[in-house]
Amino acid sequence: MPPLQLSLVLVSALFVVVIVAFSLYNGLIRSQKRVQEAWSGIDVHFRRRASLVPNLVEVVKGYAAHEREVFQDVASARGALQQASGAGQAANANNMLSQALARIFAVVENYPQLRGSENFMSLRADLNDVEDKIAFARQFYNRNVLDYNTRIETYPTAFVANLFSFASAEFFEADDEGRAEVRVSFAQPPARSKEPAVPPAT
Repeated sequence: MPPLQLSLVLVSALFVVVIVAFSLYNGLIRSQKRVQEAWSGIDVHFRRRASLVPNLVEVVKGYAAHEREVFQDVASARGALQQASGAGQAANANNMLSQALARIFAVVENYPQLRGSENFMSLRADLNDVEDKIAFARQFYNRNVLDYNTRIETYPTAFVANLFSFASAEFFEADDEGRAEVRVSFAQPPARSKEPAVPPAT
């Protein structure tokens, strides 16, 4: 093969390699952006959940102000969730908050009037709604993480991922057992209870 023709073949082959490498790189970037977008959806719901917690605590405090340890645990878990960075820390903090909220709801069991109050019922419904949205957002996020991590761990994309230092993304692991404890269902209080009324603390 003449030198000129050989040079043209090498240049063409190099051009094809560059095009393929750019295509793989752009695919990784798109996959990475989808992971980031999916995480932002979870973060929005975390912020909504955290904003509801103080209102719930204030309502419960009106009937059970002496449960200080429970309220402190909720505040600590809420703070950890707000300060968490990354899926791993956020998942742990979210699980802690779920467990703390379960203790709040256990306290509420002792106060039929509180269980039936409009404010509490509204907050409970809002929290359950946020829990559902977090669950769906977690599934969407984890699907995108699986796709992204698969890309950077399989060839030929792995060559480009290693070359440009693409790091694997963390899965969001939820404590489903802890979440189930939060989604309690209180029976409606009877219309005429023989239990003496306990007015909220002022």
